[in-house]
This record gives sequence, structure tokens and C-alpha cells, in this order.
Amino acid sequence: MRRPVLMIAALLVAAPALAQNPVVARVEGSEIRMSDLEAELGRLPPEVRGMPAATMLPLLLEQVITQRAVMIAARAAGLATDPEVLAEIKRAEEEALARTLITRAIAGQVSEAALRARHAELVAARPAEEEVRASHILVPTEAEAQAALAEARRPGADFAEVARRRSTGPGSREGGDLGYFKREDMIPEFAEAAFALAAGQISAAPVRTQFGWHVIRVEDRRAVPPQPFEEVRDQLREQAFTTAVNAEVDRIRATARIERFNLDGSPIAPPSLLDGAAPPAAPRR
Repeated sequence: MRRPVLMIAALLVAAPALAQNPVVARVEGSEIRMSDLEAELGRLPPEVRGMPAATMLPLLLEQVITQRAVMIAARAAGLATDPEVLAEIKRAEEEALARTLITRAIAGQVSEAALRARHAELVAARPAEEEVRASHILVPTEAEAQAALAEARRPGADFAEVARRRSTGPGSREGGDLGYFKREDMIPEFAEAAFALAAGQISAAPVRTQFGWHVIRVEDRRAVPPQPFEEVRDQLREQAFTTAVNAEVDRIRATARIERFNLDGSPIAPPSLLDGAAPPAAPRR
């Protein structure tokens, strides 16, 4: 397996003896080798691993020496057979086994090839999505909306200027410009009216929503292609990982022989045909 530290390569070239995995320290006779330092280095964050070897390796050596000294002292204190320690080791072992089993089982489903195939399926099933760029004039009453609509529809009228004077809604300073949005980005009444208009059209009548009365002008329409794979790779991997893990866990549970008991350890009584049955009604006199 390729060693995790490219920065050690320079030392290996400069000192061929290092290639023999030399002993770099001893603690109470327990050897610490170069491979121990490399293993410790591989656990560090990538930004730390980029530090110069001449700086990093001595620091790592001191850290490993400390860890080894503490471990030896713990064994000398008899903690290797302590019930609490053994229980913690067992939990860690079980977690590592379960994690490794499931990770290896689902590896093919979260590979780069699998994620690209999933992205291709999504693109094929969901073509380019339409967006609208619209401006609006928002006022509290229908009468005000009708007045704004009449003014905005006059020949030569500047919709943005009317919006700046009359609108009380978002973007009024920008002439009511809401930018581009998808249908699901807006509340249904507004979206339905906006997406029914062609570029340059103004709504035939004011549109009422929970925020008030809107006069809508569509500035532009465009089709937005699906996001490229590189932008959604992490999201696809997370979704694929969650789905694959759940499916694998369900599969394992379905094939396992499981016996359940009452919480006091006694057998669970099998269901009876009389369970839930009501006693017969008393005869009438």
C-alpha cells in the first residue's frame, strides 16, 4: 500500500537506510519505527501533512513517544484487564467491524462511476428548468393595484419608475426587480401569473397573494440546464451513501435470525385468537 506521506520521500532518497523502516526511539524497550511516524502522520489533517518533514517528523516522534509511555504505564497498572477498559475495547471493535462491513458492501454504489451514472439519470429525467425574471408593484389594496396597473400600461410608461414610486414590496428601490426565479421559488398565485406571461408582458389584472396586490411584468424567460456533475457530486454522494447504508442494514436485518423476549427475559406469549375479544353481552331478562 502506498505510504501516506510524500514528504518522507525526500528523506528516503537522502538516507537509504530509512527504507528499512529503522527504529527511531525506544520507550521501556518498546520500539518506535519510522512506519509508526508515517501511520501517525496519515491521521493528521491534509493541511498539517503539508508541513516540511524536518519540522513535522521530530514533533510526531515526541507525540508517539508520549503515547507509548502512557500506554506502557497503563498496562503496568493492570488496566489491560480492567472490565471497564475491556467493555470499551469491545464497543470500539464492534463499531469498527460494523463500519467496515457496511463501507465495503456499499463501496460500488458510492464510487465515482456510480455517482456519474446517477447524475446522468437525473439529467435525463429532468431536462432544462425554466426560470422567469420579473418585476412587480406590490400595494395593500386592489384599488391601488388597479391605479398602478393603469399607469404602468400607458404608452411609454417606465414600469421600474412606477414601481419605485408606488410599490411597498421587496425590490421597490430597484424598480420592483425580483431577479430570476423558478416556479417553486414563489408562492403559487404569484408563480402561476408570472409564468403565464411572455417576456415584456404585464399582467392583465392585479394578482392577490397573502402579501397584498401585485402588478407583475415579466422581463425575461430562460431555460436553465441541470447543474454539472462537479457541482452536485458531494450532494449525490451523501444521498447515495445514506440510501445504500439503509438498504444494506435492512438486508442484514432481514436475513438475520432474530429472537425477541419480554424485558424481564421471559418468553413472549404467542398471540391468541381471543386477544382483543370482548366478553359476550349479558342475556336480557
